[in-house]
Amino acid sequence: MAVDALDARILRLLLEQPRTSVREYARILGVARGTVQARLDRLERDGVITAYGPRLSPAALGHPVTAFAHIEVTQGHLEEVAALLAEVPQIIEAFSTTGGGDLLAKVVARDAAHLEDVIQRLINMPGVVRTRTEVALRERVPHRLLPLVEDVGGAAAAR
Repeated sequence: MAVDALDARILRLLLEQPRTSVREYARILGVARGTVQARLDRLERDGVITAYGPRLSPAALGHPVTAFAHIEVTQGHLEEVAALLAEVPQIIEAFSTTGGGDLLAKVVARDAAHLEDVIQRLINMPGVVRTRTEVALRERVPHRLLPLVEDVGGAAAAR
């Protein structure tokens, strides 16, 4: 799906001012409200916009420890293990990967002891062969998409 310069400008506004109305986006961009709405609808339909909502802080919710668990899975059991991971509230993201494991899960915990409890839960899941956990010390680059949107928008404008 191609994102053009106007799409990139709309996405930038969504990221910078997520609680602003479509009417206000149209005013800022100098285009018709219907144009902005049609673009948003297409961006949603094409899977560029996947969700709306606030970003929450696990630390502010009492889970300041972040770790990454590399999970090796018995061959043929990836889907089952992924479904089990989805049942663990402290796993906030998980990806299938190449390399030293089959799955990579982002885990949050209240403290080191709680992290150990979560990891033990993972280890005891059917289909999990072993785990390797790395604790994050400090977030250096927070989750962000604006630089990517700007890069895509700049490339689109250059075409």
